[in-house]
Amino acid sequence: MIAALHIQTGLRGNSTYLKNAFCTPPFKVANITEDKKDHTLQLMLMSSSPGILDEDEYTMKIELAENNSLHLHTQSYQRLFNMKKGATQRMDVSMQPGSSFCFLPHPSVPHEKAVFTTRNHIHLSTGCRLVWGEVLTCGRKGNGEVFLFSHYHSMTDVFLGQKLVLRENMLITPSSVDITALGLWEGFTHQASLIYLDGHPVTEEILRQLNDWLSTQPGIIYGITAAPVSGLVIRLLGYKAEQLFNCLKRLAQLLMPAVNTSKPIAYAH
Repeated sequence: MIAALHIQTGLRGNSTYLKNAFCTPPFKVANITEDKKDHTLQLMLMSSSPGILDEDEYTMKIELAENNSLHLHTQSYQRLFNMKKGATQRMDVSMQPGSSFCFLPHPSVPHEKAVFTTRNHIHLSTGCRLVWGEVLTCGRKGNGEVFLFSHYHSMTDVFLGQKLVLRENMLITPSSVDITALGLWEGFTHQASLIYLDGHPVTEEILRQLNDWLSTQPGIIYGITAAPVSGLVIRLLGYKAEQLFNCLKRLAQLLMPAVNTSKPIAYAH
């Protein structure tokens, strides 16, 4: 299936609104903003498909106007089914000056023999704020499918103006690389990452809050790295998808107190 999604936001008074939305099956977009006077627009990306199937091609484009604020939610876990040729997804995000974008999708669950490639291109202007997360599981752990997928490749490029300032490149091929080896996942089965970029430096107080909270979470290890521009990259390893997903939401709240991450509920695992 070839599917496309295009979202454009605008500013009405002090509130961000959905200016234009175009999508083809299986995509749907729902406005879940409860307070219409809230500056941040809350949208949920929905899909009528049970997951990503072999030879699917998804293309998504998000455009934020100046001083807009958008939080894009997902409906449920992203299943990557058994494949022969593979599936692809591309997301392009364009952010005008002073805009803010938060995207913390539910975890990806690659089934046995899944082959998936995703490319993300994010273009920031001056004064933008970005929160971008990703959670990858080992597969259907309860079914015994631990690292039985064939290929998972996720690359995220972040540009400030025309300059590439950050690249996240995760390639996992369990059949050729022992993902449990020293220096890789070392026995953990789930990974999460969070990119936070802001025009303002991260304070020592915020860093202390992040470390204090993460240190109380059982069964995970983590690392916090300063980004090449103002911001952070946080990486987590653990054993439970829901735990890591909730960690990313809590970290986003600590970094951006105005972010509401409590609305979306995982309808299916």
